[in-house]
Amino acid sequence: MTSITTSVIDTPARRTVERTCDDLAIFVLAAVAVVAGLTFRDYGLGWDDYTHAEYADLLLRMYASGFKDTSALSFANLYMYGGGFDMVAALLHKVVPLELFETRRLVGAVVGLIGLAVTWRLARRIGGAVAGLAALLLLALCPIYYGHMFMNPKDAPFAVAMVVLLMGLVRLAEEYPYPSPRTILIVGMGAGLSIGSRILGGLALVYAVLGFLPLFLEEFRTQGLREATRRLVRAFYVLLPGLILGYLIMGLIWPWSIIEPANPFRALTYFSHFFEKPWKEMFDGALVSVPDMPWSYLPTLFALQLPELMLGLFLGGAVTSVLSLTRDDVTARKKSILLMLTVAATLPILIAIVKRPALYNGIRHFVFVIPPMALLGGVAFAKLLDWLGTDQRRAWQPVAVAVFSFGLLLPLAEMIRLHPYQYTHFNYIAGTVREADDRFMLDYWGLALKQASDGLKEQLDERQEVPLEGRKWKVAVCGPQRPAQVALGPDFTIGWDSQGADFAMTLGEFYCKGLNAPVMVEIKRDDVVFARVYDIRGKSISSLLSIPAP
Repeated sequence: MTSITTSVIDTPARRTVERTCDDLAIFVLAAVAVVAGLTFRDYGLGWDDYTHAEYADLLLRMYASGFKDTSALSFANLYMYGGGFDMVAALLHKVVPLELFETRRLVGAVVGLIGLAVTWRLARRIGGAVAGLAALLLLALCPIYYGHMFMNPKDAPFAVAMVVLLMGLVRLAEEYPYPSPRTILIVGMGAGLSIGSRILGGLALVYAVLGFLPLFLEEFRTQGLREATRRLVRAFYVLLPGLILGYLIMGLIWPWSIIEPANPFRALTYFSHFFEKPWKEMFDGALVSVPDMPWSYLPTLFALQLPELMLGLFLGGAVTSVLSLTRDDVTARKKSILLMLTVAATLPILIAIVKRPALYNGIRHFVFVIPPMALLGGVAFAKLLDWLGTDQRRAWQPVAVAVFSFGLLLPLAEMIRLHPYQYTHFNYIAGTVREADDRFMLDYWGLALKQASDGLKEQLDERQEVPLEGRKWKVAVCGPQRPAQVALGPDFTIGWDSQGADFAMTLGEFYCKGLNAPVMVEIKRDDVVFARVYDIRGKSISSLLSIPAP
């Protein structure tokens, strides 16, 4: 199938433009790889990291015991998620000279890079070299995606698995009803990895059903219902080996899912209802219980956290894709592919708006819609350049490229300024994190406790202070304790209780008190406090919480 758009500047050196874009894309991937390799150790642990590492150990123990040790199949609620990422990190840790959590950060970076590469190749396949480069840049310079890929063990790998599956579905639409063995393999791998990561991967079935409607209806109109149905059944039949492979992959990384055939549906039922004791989070300046978040939660956060350029191009791409459904000069295959991209980028958000599930931790559960948004944005930018390629409009092409480049510089500057907390990004529409701090949660994962812990150890070393013989420093923590414990090491005792503690380590979130005590360490980005360490020796601090515990 030819590209959906010309997607290159119409010049005599067209091949040169394509090759230049491909070379630039490879350079971008290499640059991200170098930066990630130099900085992955900077990212701290989140609330769930330690538990995920324990889950990996249990899964590997289960396989090593020949399924005699099945404690992984009832561990917390993680048995209802896949553990592929966790197992890979645990296995790699056995052979690389890195600490366990450094290895997890490295594996996250590698998985994120795979997502960038697949997004590039998919956008290039759909819209040409310019679309591929534009989509890659949009995603690589999306702080939400980039920040989560290092430290989010569930949502970031799931996002990558979903874009792999989307690649398979796009190839299927191009080759329908005679998919190649490679396409069958990609569909199977994508389905197994995505559903094996989160049951929400089953949404891809909806993407496929809705996306293939234009193609099926066109065949029904031109060849009749019987022939259209026969071709559809044949395509499904040919896909069966890939789907069987996907089921095996799902079982490998999520063994609980195949212990009983109904288990994936049990997981879907479980996660469709809020499964923890409700707590409150900050949204738009008010404390709201997470099961009661308003319908505007996701639209607001996507509008305020995505880079402005990505937001604008995504919306433009989605609108033009929908409008293309009514155009006679657009082929049915093109309509199916564009519709699939649009559904993948918008349907999960629309479902959440209608169903109103419990929503919390910003948009981290919806990171998987960001690659399709980048794809739509890349295709939209390529179409724009193509439209500007006529003699009357050619002078505007450099302007469009300049605006695009400037739009990329905005999130890049924020990513550098926020490092390693890129995932807390708020765009200039929101007033950046400086204005968003009083209205929304920023470091909900508690990553800043790593830098706060490192700062505390440095301060104690500079002051040449040591605890009394036979005693450890006692640190009270407002936030996740495991990140602080891992960062501080065995010479510190970590707990919630501030009574008798030597130091208090608090996140800069609404639920942590500002204490009337000397500040030893302060972690700030863009004048926003992400964490503090107080010296509370000799002081009576009843609690570090500013609100009652849930």
